[in-house]
Amino acid sequence: MGNAGDKNPDRSRAVTPAAAKQDLSGIGIAFTSPMLAALLSRIFNWSRSGIGPRLLAAVLLFSSIVTLTLTALQLYLDYDREVGVIETRLEEVGRSTTGSLGESLWNLDQNQLKLQLDGILRLPSMRAAEVREIADRPNPIRVAVGEQSSRSVVTRDYPLTYAVQGTARAIGVLHVEATLSDVYQQLLNRALVILASQAAKTFLVSLFIIYMVHILVTRHLVAIAEFVSKYSLARPPPPLHLERRPPHDPDELDKVIDAFNAMCANLGRAYGELREANANLERDLKIRRRAEEDARASEQRFRDYAETASDWFWETGPDHVFTYISDRAGAFGMDREVLIGKRRPDAAFDHDAEAQKWHDHMATLDRHEPFRMFEYRGRDRAGRLHYFSVNGQPVFAEDGRFMGYRGSATDLTSQHETEERLRQSQKMDAIGQLTGGVAHDFNNVLTVITGTIEIIQEGLAEKPELAAIAQLIDDAASRGAEITSQLLTFARRQPLEPREIDVNGLVLETAKLLRPILGEHVEIVTRLADDARLAMADPSQLSSAIVNLAVNARDAMPDGGRLTLETANRELDSTGNGDGDAGSYVMVAVADTGHGIPADIRDRVFEPFFTTKGVGRGTGLGLSMVYGFAKQTGGTVAIESEEGRGTVMRLFLPRSAGEAAARTGPVAAPAPARGRETILVVEDDPLVQGYVIAQLGSLGYRTLTASDGASALALVDQGVSFDLLFTDIIMPGGMNGRELAEAVRLRRPRVRVLYTSGYSDNTIVHEGHLDPGVALLQKPYRKTDLSQKIREMLTGEGPL
Repeated sequence: MGNAGDKNPDRSRAVTPAAAKQDLSGIGIAFTSPMLAALLSRIFNWSRSGIGPRLLAAVLLFSSIVTLTLTALQLYLDYDREVGVIETRLEEVGRSTTGSLGESLWNLDQNQLKLQLDGILRLPSMRAAEVREIADRPNPIRVAVGEQSSRSVVTRDYPLTYAVQGTARAIGVLHVEATLSDVYQQLLNRALVILASQAAKTFLVSLFIIYMVHILVTRHLVAIAEFVSKYSLARPPPPLHLERRPPHDPDELDKVIDAFNAMCANLGRAYGELREANANLERDLKIRRRAEEDARASEQRFRDYAETASDWFWETGPDHVFTYISDRAGAFGMDREVLIGKRRPDAAFDHDAEAQKWHDHMATLDRHEPFRMFEYRGRDRAGRLHYFSVNGQPVFAEDGRFMGYRGSATDLTSQHETEERLRQSQKMDAIGQLTGGVAHDFNNVLTVITGTIEIIQEGLAEKPELAAIAQLIDDAASRGAEITSQLLTFARRQPLEPREIDVNGLVLETAKLLRPILGEHVEIVTRLADDARLAMADPSQLSSAIVNLAVNARDAMPDGGRLTLETANRELDSTGNGDGDAGSYVMVAVADTGHGIPADIRDRVFEPFFTTKGVGRGTGLGLSMVYGFAKQTGGTVAIESEEGRGTVMRLFLPRSAGEAAARTGPVAAPAPARGRETILVVEDDPLVQGYVIAQLGSLGYRTLTASDGASALALVDQGVSFDLLFTDIIMPGGMNGRELAEAVRLRRPRVRVLYTSGYSDNTIVHEGHLDPGVALLQKPYRKTDLSQKIREMLTGEGPL
């Protein structure tokens, strides 16, 4: 039998009778000096056949993995030992030097401290050492030697104490760093030596293995492949035989040859059986033709469905009574078993209300005409109202008889609800613009009232009866300021200070405030998600929103009940709750067990001044503020309520992408301070302008005044000197406060600017946030607020 190596001279020699008789006894001869060149040539040619390179790669890969694993283990043990030595040395430094360093630090002996730190630095692997004094005084002692680094170091901090009157007192900290660079270099050198020696061994062993595999196996596999490629059922060749010395006992190759020969015999028998099967196929052709005709009829039926494809399919008979409704209808709450046997008008909710529409539709059906997008209303099995759109195609028999209709139906309920939410959102935006403008003018008036009432209270300190009246005016002004703040929040014109907050912590803190507000007859329950993410929101505004929702819930439970505060992570899609964008949110829910919200007023609860409470029991701005805060923050709010079963209000706040900012304690407000600087006041309202000039004068400041941007620029161009520009944002004359500040800075680049406004448009606030580098004093403000902000700007603490 021929061999697959006939096309290559080297392969031809590999299967000659002399070579075929070669066994393991000839391996030693192949390694003698005269045969070395022939051996290398043979290995090269054989490796090009395909199996050799893969086998070599596999052996090398496995050996490399084992070598790398063992090397890594050894290096890890060495690394652990070396690091342990360094850590022991660091602990010894901490035990042996902290006492003397503490004494030197107590004596304020910086030279002795530096000498001791230099001694530590001379220890092996030590990179840096530092002593920091803990003291409540300016410029505490800090002595450092060496170069500190954040990479490849081991650090330790040891407290330094000194015994004062028998009591140990912490006076400083010793910080020590040890480098691991020498350890890494030693491990690298050791790894290179191990890998180089193991690579040489692995390569030599791999070459020997693949050479033996070629001699004993792969050359015979080539002969088998050639035999199979030339095999023909029409003219079967003689049985396959390998050209090699027969082994003492049959091995795997002999078994393969026997299996191939048996397979060839089976193929011959199967060839005859195949001819017989071809004859049987002829008998099956008639059955196949009938099946194809049935398939075409079925295909035509579903083609009609495809032409009117939607959410579910239906069929009616000649009398327009439903005979079939697909199972898909159940996904929309429809009871297909109840609908079958009825006509479409029988299941419609608006049949009597829109009689003409249904009369025209039935006339179309009686004329056997196709129809598309016929819309009507109906109820599901639970009684909920749905909007449907149906398409239909008349069906006729081969003889022209009308058989009924086939068609599809689409549930448009979600689309109608989305359109309604859009209309509601547009209405709320329009109301927001109106209320924002009202709040602006009202804040100007409140600024004068709240400011001047302070002056009156100071003058009436010795007249209690008049001081009480002044306090009533002050309380009323504060209430007015609160109402305008709620109006601005609803109008999304209240500048927010959002930051990353832990909603769970904020809800718990707010719950503590709610207990005295809600009373003992209301039980407060919290259900906080352990995995609640950080939210990006203004914490004070969020707390106010929760309080507003809780107060509304309390009023809905006059006889007591349970208030539940809940947090969770939520993913909203385009059909999610509320009218917010799809995305990731943190939800804060406030649920009550009260009387619920009637369906006919549910869409109006966020409108400003809308309330169902009696006269004097509320302004109707609580839920409006919640709505405006949620929208300005970038989230949304959703209502779920049923009469007699309570209400759930869900706030969806945008999820923060980062980690929580470090918590800081409250910072005490600096005491009001007087000054002698000159301030340019630009205010178009005469009442507010007069109030500001009087207050600044009482604080010792000199003032220059202007009623609009043009007048202010004229003063600047005249060369007047001033230290701060204090300007309203919204002014007449075509130039707002931001434009005035930019024009002044073109003339005086280092001038400081403080803005004030009772209504923040998009001049300095974008997406609810103050622009970077902008300082704002919101109206109405009191004398202390004005004094504090002015000093903050003049002393350089505020933005430039």
